[in-house]
Amino acid sequence: MTSTRATRGHHITVEPGTVRVRAVHEGQVLAESRRPLVLRETGCPDRYYLPPEDVRTELLTPSETTTHCPFKGDASYWSVPGAADLVWAYPEPKPEVAAIKDHFCFYETAKVTD
Repeated sequence: MTSTRATRGHHITVEPGTVRVRAVHEGQVLAESRRPLVLRETGCPDRYYLPPEDVRTELLTPSETTTHCPFKGDASYWSVPGAADLVWAYPEPKPEVAAIKDHFCFYETAKVTD
């Protein structure tokens, strides 16, 4: 699965990741996945979108924050104690990036080597 979108010099690709990634906040593992999606977007760092089954959603508190991206759609956010809006997802992404639907993205993820 690879999806691509290019608009006026702006390019986005979504493809299956080949590494294990982990999101940790203050020593607590919030998520770990061997099957992230990698979203590459012009002018932005690569982002890993993790399937909900690999995220400890019970540790996340929904936020009232939302943002709009003209290329991906409207994002919803979640917080953890001491870190507001640490995590986001696109519940209804644009069709060109539909693969990221309901996948969680963290500001900080680290590649895990076995």
